Amino acid sequence: MYSKYDITTAKWGNVSKVKQYHLAILPWGSTEPHNRHLPYCTDMLTVQAIAFEVAAAAAKRGINAMVLPGIPLGSQNPGQIQLPFCIHATQQTQMCVLRDVVNSLKHQGINKLLIMSGHGGNIFKGMIRDLAIEEPSFTICHNEWFAFIPRDGFFEEKEDDHAGEQETSVMLHYYPELVDMKLAGEGKFKRFAIEGLNKKVAWAPRDWGETTQDTGVGNPLKATAVKGAAYMNAVLPQIVKFVVDFAGSKSLY
Repeated sequence: MYSKYDITTAKWGNVSKVKQYHLAILPWGSTEPHNRHLPYCTDMLTVQAIAFEVAAAAAKRGINAMVLPGIPLGSQNPGQIQLPFCIHATQQTQMCVLRDVVNSLKHQGINKLLIMSGHGGNIFKGMIRDLAIEEPSFTICHNEWFAFIPRDGFFEEKEDDHAGEQETSVMLHYYPELVDMKLAGEGKFKRFAIEGLNKKVAWAPRDWGETTQDTGVGNPLKATAVKGAAYMNAVLPQIVKFVVDFAGSKSLY
């Protein structure tokens, strides 16, 4: 799935004709197992597809946004890094990548960036704060497509965290050819023994080897493409509106 707003396939002959790019969109995912039925780069694929749709919709409203090549480097938990081909990128590595992207865009007169994250383990707040101090003329915002619209009313499973009904439904909507439901595990998971960790009184990284047997957290078996499409129909307009507002604003205040 590509679009003319994807820099990976864009041509200089077309890019150079655009008078102004208002902002860049940077999809950021991970490389990790997603239960047994989804691709390793699910987080990258979903957020990239969403970014393409957002850029295309924004263009119809007069906003030119370019989708940069996605970054498939995410932070992983203990127990994940031992799994074959699961790649853990440190905060330092991610910051180096982000800083280089920002510096490159600055030279081109682009001073707004939206990071669209598809991986809940990636925490960008500290990086964005640091860069706001380093580069006060450059504004970075951060979005997680899966986090700001409640799942209630769209999906049946109440506990759904990783490669479950929500994520599988969205993948079935965008990339049905990459989903093999015959392989799907039930996504059963083990809670922390300390109640306060389950209730978010405190936080600690889950050990994936102790938490789940199939790398999923949440049952994907009720997932459908129809559910994924319905959810994205609620999500996309809000992201598009944000991009249009962000591009047109002189400041965040």
